[in-house]
Amino acid sequence: MYAKVLCHPPLGQATAVPAGSPSVTFTVFVETNASPTRELEVQLWHNIGTSQDWEGTSFAELEDPSDLVFIEAEPKAGVRRQCFRLELEGKPQDKDLVSFTIRFRSGPNEPWKWIRDQSSVTDGQLCYQKLNSQGPERELADYFKNFNTEITVQKEKPQNKAGVYSLLTRIDAAEGEESGYTSYRLGIPAGFSRYFCLVRLWAPWLAPRHGRVKFQVDKDTMMCAFLLNDGTHIVLLALSGIGDTICFFRSDDEGNIIIHGRNDSEKDGTGRVVVAIGTTFEEACAAAMFEARKVVVAHFGGNDDWGNSANEEIAALEKDIKPQWLEEWYDGFAYCTWNGLGQNLTEQKIFDALASLRKHDINITNLIIDDNWQSLDHPGEGQNARRWMEFEANKEGFPKGLAHTTSTLRQQNPNLKHIAVWHALLGYWGAVSPDGKIAKEYETTQVKKVPGATGDSWTVVSADDVKRFYEDFYGFLSSAGIDSVKTDAQFQLDEITSAPARRALTKPYQDAWVVAMLRHFSARAISCMSQAPQIIYHSQIPNNRPRILVRNSDDFFPDVEDSHPWHVFCNAYNMLLTQHLNALPDWDMFQTSHPWAAFHAAARCVSGGPIYFTDIPGKHDVDLIHQMTAQTTRGDTVILRPSVLGRATHPYAAYDELKLLKVGTYNGFARTGTSILGVFNVSQTQLSEIVTLSDLYGTEEGTYVVRAHTTGQISKPMSLKKPGFNFVVLDLPVKGYEILSAYSVYGPYSKEDKKEEVYVANLGLIGKMTGAAAIVNTSISSDQNWTVRFWTSLKALGTLGVYITDLDKRSIEDDFMVLIGGTPIPMHCVKMGKETNVFEVDVARAWKETDQKPGWSNEIALEVFIK
Repeated sequence: MYAKVLCHPPLGQATAVPAGSPSVTFTVFVETNASPTRELEVQLWHNIGTSQDWEGTSFAELEDPSDLVFIEAEPKAGVRRQCFRLELEGKPQDKDLVSFTIRFRSGPNEPWKWIRDQSSVTDGQLCYQKLNSQGPERELADYFKNFNTEITVQKEKPQNKAGVYSLLTRIDAAEGEESGYTSYRLGIPAGFSRYFCLVRLWAPWLAPRHGRVKFQVDKDTMMCAFLLNDGTHIVLLALSGIGDTICFFRSDDEGNIIIHGRNDSEKDGTGRVVVAIGTTFEEACAAAMFEARKVVVAHFGGNDDWGNSANEEIAALEKDIKPQWLEEWYDGFAYCTWNGLGQNLTEQKIFDALASLRKHDINITNLIIDDNWQSLDHPGEGQNARRWMEFEANKEGFPKGLAHTTSTLRQQNPNLKHIAVWHALLGYWGAVSPDGKIAKEYETTQVKKVPGATGDSWTVVSADDVKRFYEDFYGFLSSAGIDSVKTDAQFQLDEITSAPARRALTKPYQDAWVVAMLRHFSARAISCMSQAPQIIYHSQIPNNRPRILVRNSDDFFPDVEDSHPWHVFCNAYNMLLTQHLNALPDWDMFQTSHPWAAFHAAARCVSGGPIYFTDIPGKHDVDLIHQMTAQTTRGDTVILRPSVLGRATHPYAAYDELKLLKVGTYNGFARTGTSILGVFNVSQTQLSEIVTLSDLYGTEEGTYVVRAHTTGQISKPMSLKKPGFNFVVLDLPVKGYEILSAYSVYGPYSKEDKKEEVYVANLGLIGKMTGAAAIVNTSISSDQNWTVRFWTSLKALGTLGVYITDLDKRSIEDDFMVLIGGTPIPMHCVKMGKETNVFEVDVARAWKETDQKPGWSNEIALEVFIK
C-alpha cells in the first residue's frame, strides 16, 4: 500500500511545550491508495508515561478534508486523503523529554506500519517546560556541567521575562605587534537536545551551524543557542568591539564551550559574554541583544574620545534626516551591475543595460554601479593586486568622468531616483596605491595584513586623516551626481594583523565612514562584508543613528548550483541575530532569468529588506518582476516590503534534516495585520509537510483565511481556538517554494434575524508575492440596512482582492458598489475572481479611467459597499 504520512508537531524535530499546557494537539495527514472501504487506523506511539515503556494512543478522524488547502508538486489521481487529530493530555512526571512517532494500518487484521520505516524520519521530541514566566529561579551555574567558577558572573536586569547574566573574563594585553589571547572553559549546557550557532564562515560573513547531543563547532562562533530537555532556551552572545577586544566561542573535544578572546590594547582587556535564559528562543535572544546594546551604548558614552566626537556628530546629523527619504531608498526596485555586466565595466554598458530594461517596460528606481568604475593601478592583474589611485572614475570606461555618466543616466531614465557607487572601506581590494593622487593628498601608513598572493601589507589612509579623506571623497561623489554608496570589504579592518594598527584604525574608519555617509547621503548606504563582530557591535547595534542597509550573507553565485538553497537558508538563520540590529538586512542581488529565480525572488520578498536584481541585458522574467513590484500613482516602481523582518521560524532545524525552511514575517498592526510565511524546499528531494496556523506569527487570537501565492488557493476561515482544519498541506518539489499569507477575517455581519452572515477579509494586491504589504489601512463595518462598508488605503496600484464568504451567491450588478477616491468606478473594473470567494478590483485601471490624481501621500483610497 502506498502511504504518505505527515505529522504536526513534526517528527525528526524537538518541540517545546509551554509550562502549564494541559495537552499537546497532534495532527496527522495521510495520503494512500487504499480503498475507501478499508478503515485506516492511526496511532501516536510515545513514552509519556511514568515507566520507560512506550504506548499507543489512537487518533480520531476529522471531517471530510475536501476543504483542506493542499498544494502539491504533481497532482495525483486515485488517492485517498484523510486527516486525524488527538489531544495528548498530561505531562511526564519523571522526565522532561518525551519521544514520539506514528504507526498506522489499513485494517484491524493488518500489521502496523511505522512511519520511520516508510520515510526514514527519526522520532520527534517534546520538551516539557518547567521554567516559569518570571524567568529562571536557579543560579546560572546550575544550567551548565563543569561551570568554570573563575569566570565572573553578574546578574542583569532584563527588558523582558528572561533571565540575563554577564560573564566577564580577563584577556591578556598585546605585546608589541602581537595581540594578546586568552581562553576560558565555560562548561557544557546541562541536558540539551539541540543547538544552533552563528559562526564566522570567514572574515566577512556569518553562517548557521546546527547540532545535537554534543556541542561541536568548526569555526569561531559569535552566538550559540541551546534547547534544553526541559524546554528552556539558553542564548549566549560573545561581545566584541568594546575597548580593543574581540570575543568568540569555540568547542573542545568534550563538548565544552570555550570563551576565546583577542586583545589589541597595551593593557589587559575584558572579555564579555551575555547569557539569556527564556521560555522561547525569541525571548532569550531579544533579551541578550538588548543587554548587548546596553553595554555598547554605555561604553561609547564613556571615555572614548573618538567615539564621543563621532556620536555627537551622528546625533546632530540624524536630526536632519527625514524617515520618508529612507523609505524611498529602502523600497525602490534596484538594478546592480555586478553579475549582469561583469567586471569590465563601462558607462556604455550601463547605458545599454538600462535601455534594455526600458525596452521591457522595467523602470528601476535605484541603480548600483558596482566594482570596477574606480581608477586603479596594475591594469590586467587580479582584483586583490589592484589599488585605488584617485577619486575620479577610470578614463577607459568613463572617458568624460563620473558626472557625465550620472547626468546621462538621469536624462535617459526619468524614473531613476538614486545612483550609488561601490567602493571598499580601505579604498579598493588592494587598498590605496602609494603612487596615486590619494596618497599624495592624504597621510598614509603601511599596515601588515594576513599574508596572501598579493603580499602581506597594505597602504591605507592614516587614522589622523581618514575623516578628512572621507569628507572629501563623498563630497566629490555628491558633486558628480552620486547620492548613495555600497561600501564593501569592511572586514579588511579585521585582516590587519598588527595590534597597534588594529587599535589605531578600526574605530576611526568606521566612524569616519558613518559620519560622512550621513552628512552627504542621508544614510543611503549599503554596508557590505561587514559581519566582523567588532563592526557589528560598534556600528550596527547602536540605535542612536538612522537604520542603514547591511548585507546579511555571503554572495549570490549564479553559476554555483548548490549555493542557491544554502544562500536562502543562511540568510534566514542569520536573521535570528541581525533582526535585532539597527539595520535593514540585505539578502543580496539575484537574477530573474535563472533556474532558481522565483525561489530567490520569494525569499527577497519575505525578507523585509531591499530587492536588487542583476540581470544580463535582455534576459529578464518580466512576470516575476511584476510579482515582486508594483507601480505607484506617480509611476515609480516599488517593492512591497513587509513591516517586520523575515527570519527562520524554527531555530534548531538543520540544513540537512530534510525539513522545509520556513521564513516568517508580518505586515501591519498586531491582530489586524497579515502574517506571511515563506516556505522553501532547500533539499535535493521532494518534501511534504503540514503547516498549521500556529506556524504563522501573530495568529494566536482571531480568525483568518490563508491564501497560497503560487496557486491562489484560499482556505475557509480558521482559528486556533476552534476545532477543525487550521492547517494546510504543502508538497514542494526541488527548487519549490510557497508564500502563505494569513489575513484577518472581519465579521460576522448579518441581518437582525442572523439567518444570513457574511465574513470579509482584505487580501491586498493579489498576484504579488507579498501583496498584503501594499495595505496601509483597513476599516470594515456595517449599518442598519445590512450594508457592509469595506474601506482600505493602498500604497501602490494593482488588483485588490476582497474575500467574501458568500460571494458565490451574489452578483456584481445587484450587490456591490466600488468607489476610488470617492468616485464610482466603471463596472468592468471589478469581477468575481477565479479563486473561491475573492472579489477583484482592478485598481490600476480604475485609477486611470476615473482620472485620479496623486495626493501628497501617494495612497489610493477605495470603498467597497456590499449589500
